Amino acid sequence: MNNRKKEFNRWFEQAQFDLKAARDSLEATNFEWACFQAQQAGEKTLKGYLSLHGKSDLETRSIFALLKRCSEISPEFKNIEHTKELTQYYIPTRYINGLPDDIPHHFYEKGDAEKCIKHAEQIINLVKEMSRT
Repeated sequence: MNNRKKEFNRWFEQAQFDLKAARDSLEATNFEWACFQAQQAGEKTLKGYLSLHGKSDLETRSIFALLKRCSEISPEFKNIEHTKELTQYYIPTRYINGLPDDIPHHFYEKGDAEKCIKHAEQIINLVKEMSRT
């Protein structure tokens, strides 16, 4: 197995654990954490895909930016462009200064968590499919 594939596998495996954590948080009604963990699953999956294709400079946390870079490799990523919405769950799900007059635990709802998990699943499923070829 070459180094790129190894690095992809590391990113992808951790993304799957993050997605499991998001599902567990949803079940525990910790919706803010479910949103954040789903964001992390999406981010790590896209970074894995980019590393598989020899890309470095993976410092961004923006799903939007990562999707754009992945689309340059495979146009199929444009089909899940709506998942860029996950970008907004990186900071305000964890910090009170991201939400005026509220805290993340009170702000995020079950529907938010379910949507984030669905977006992460779409990213993971596409990358799983694309990485087989």
